Amino acid sequence: MGGGALETNGLTNGETENSLHRQFSPAHAALDNSLSHASDAVADHDVPAKRARLQKELTFQDMYQNEGVFDEDDEDDSDWEPFQLHKCVEFEIKKWCCRNCTMINLDCNDCCYICGEHRESKILSHGFFASPLAQDDDLIEVQGDIKGLKDVGSQKSVANSSTAIGFDERMLLHAEVDKKSPPHPERPDRLQVIAASLSRAGIFPGKCYAIPAREITPEELITVHSLEHIESVEVTTESLSSYFTPDTYANQHSALAARLAAGLCADLASAIVSGRAKNGFALVRPPGHHAGVRQAMGFCLHNNAAVAALAAQAAGARKVLILDWDVHHGNGTQEIFEHNKSVLYISLHRHEDGKFYPGTGAAEEVGSMGAEGYCVNIPWSRGGVGDNDYNFAFQHVVLPIASEFNPDFIIVSAGFDAARGDPLGCCDITPSGYAHMTHVLNTLAGGKLLVILEGGYNLRSISSSATAVIKVLLGESPGCELENSFPSKAGLLTVLEVLKIQMKFWLSLGPIFVNLESQWRMYCFQKKRKQIKKRRRLVVPMWWRWGRKSSLFYFMNGHLHKKSK
Repeated sequence: MGGGALETNGLTNGETENSLHRQFSPAHAALDNSLSHASDAVADHDVPAKRARLQKELTFQDMYQNEGVFDEDDEDDSDWEPFQLHKCVEFEIKKWCCRNCTMINLDCNDCCYICGEHRESKILSHGFFASPLAQDDDLIEVQGDIKGLKDVGSQKSVANSSTAIGFDERMLLHAEVDKKSPPHPERPDRLQVIAASLSRAGIFPGKCYAIPAREITPEELITVHSLEHIESVEVTTESLSSYFTPDTYANQHSALAARLAAGLCADLASAIVSGRAKNGFALVRPPGHHAGVRQAMGFCLHNNAAVAALAAQAAGARKVLILDWDVHHGNGTQEIFEHNKSVLYISLHRHEDGKFYPGTGAAEEVGSMGAEGYCVNIPWSRGGVGDNDYNFAFQHVVLPIASEFNPDFIIVSAGFDAARGDPLGCCDITPSGYAHMTHVLNTLAGGKLLVILEGGYNLRSISSSATAVIKVLLGESPGCELENSFPSKAGLLTVLEVLKIQMKFWLSLGPIFVNLESQWRMYCFQKKRKQIKKRRRLVVPMWWRWGRKSSLFYFMNGHLHKKSK
């Protein structure tokens, strides 16, 4: 998300040593007299005995502070210089930060102990195509293509593709000024590695086209955020470095980056709703789904998804669905739309009874003031959630509610921090899992879908997942089917909890809840029955079969067997 030095300092001059003696108590003075008498008796043959007797007379503290008196080596050390000790024990612990996951590693290791990425990996220039184990000398770098991405986009490109990309290299200027070890997880490398991966895959530039970058206006932002919030972001241009929260930084370029990100999302939404593009991907930062009406937090400054939703409605979309699969709950997006029945917000996230950041997003949070049911939270109770659980939730909660809501436009708050290998999310979604979820959403709203980048802090995971999603937007197959996958026990219980709450607002969920609950009860009954069978069979020891109790064994075993049937 380095290096350090360990030093041990000895006495450097006689003054320090003398000052130590001057601080001795009367007991220490007595110690000095004893030591002087002991030195006068060096010539005696009974020196070892006198040393032993002297040790018995001293306290442990005295012995510790004068341990040199009792050295067995009496060789002349007049030429010893104290600074030599300093030179001998001073050493530096060298460390390095992984380019992929930002974790700190010792210099003796060439590969990250967390993600396995080589310290000289060229992932920033080659994207996820770079080998994680060694340098790729045979691959041509594509880093130089990044600066030209904003200029890619012409009528010729539009004619060849219906998928739009929103990107501007000025968003890379948003960075933490105070360089730390490990570095901040929300760093410019995130955009750079996705752009490199898309370029190497021939997707962008190539199969997609870019829309011109535009800064969002204060008049557009005021529909989402308070004036105080907008001004608090803008004032950061006057400072070299500032912080909204301990983990949400800003520099003098952050306000510009946030305006560009929001402007790109708004224009992509308008282009898709108006038919100028079929779908789109907003390759933007800083992220936005934690930014609420009045506050910036969780690495987020302006709420890009909220801005895009209102822009889509202004362009003609009546109902908008925001699907948030970031591993963290989008508390800002929920706050903005929790009273709005024209925007349905569905979030799948780690919650763990409010112990996982930001602590909001319980299943009971359903909206308010007449918009109950228009906030749907699917809160996982643990980490490690993977493709099967997400697909199960999509099939039994997301898809039925979305179909009943019948949106005109869909926005995905696409955080890839639930991906396998992410250092913050610690979940297990694969690129294929993200592609499959995108494919399911693409069947709704006539395919009018905008994917907006949110979190994701493992460069290899975020770039491979984003590439898989964009391939689906371009019309490619998501790969392996996940329809017959089975959820974990924790995942099933979470879905049942959500269904029980949301079935009050969505009629299509009632039969699904009854069916799943009956299957769950049957499963629990069969499992309990197997456990009872196992306990009953263990009542009769097997060795009775060959001993005096063989008849009793056959009687009881046969009786219990028939009874268990």
